[in-house]
Amino acid sequence: MLSRKALVLVAVIAALAMFGARMARAADYYYNKAPAYYLPPVFSWSGFYAGAHGGLSFTGMPNPFAGRNGLAAGLQAGYNYQIGVAVLGAEIEGSYLGHTEHKVLGGTLEETWRGAIKARGGVTFDQTLLYGTAGLALTRFDAADGLSGNNTWKAGYLLGGGIERGFGGGLSAKVEYNYINTPDVKSSSAFGFRRTDIDSHVLKAGLNYRF
Repeated sequence: MLSRKALVLVAVIAALAMFGARMARAADYYYNKAPAYYLPPVFSWSGFYAGAHGGLSFTGMPNPFAGRNGLAAGLQAGYNYQIGVAVLGAEIEGSYLGHTEHKVLGGTLEETWRGAIKARGGVTFDQTLLYGTAGLALTRFDAADGLSGNNTWKAGYLLGGGIERGFGGGLSAKVEYNYINTPDVKSSSAFGFRRTDIDSHVLKAGLNYRF
């Protein structure tokens, strides 16, 4: 027979064990009900994109708003690949240049259209991309104001840079400057035949949608 003290000790131990089991079940219940925390996804510039741009096409600095200049508008598409903080990519674009005027001997050459194939490279600060660009540009020149001859397409090189800011939903906005040099553009007038190196500038803003 167990003594009264032994029975009391056994009862106390059993009560403590039951209380401990209930506390453990309660702790599991509240732990499982606690909301999970997820880290937000890291922003990535990698992938295809397409968009539109608009701005000014001008022939000289420092006044891009002179009457000889034109409004530029067009479309672009490309691909970016991000490696760490570096972003590399390629882009094609086509632009209408609003008959931007270049004075030459005996008349005027007008830029009307341009297509370009460009490489891009830059550094990203999360959702902000600083980049440079370089490539090949093909520009259409129309003869005007005393020039004779057919309209012509002429190849040149393009250099530039810009800044682009990414937003939610795949959208991004950019501001970009391009310098284009087109060598040996032909023109003919009453003063004779001439070849001219044409320097052009474009300042534009654009929107892209990333796929």
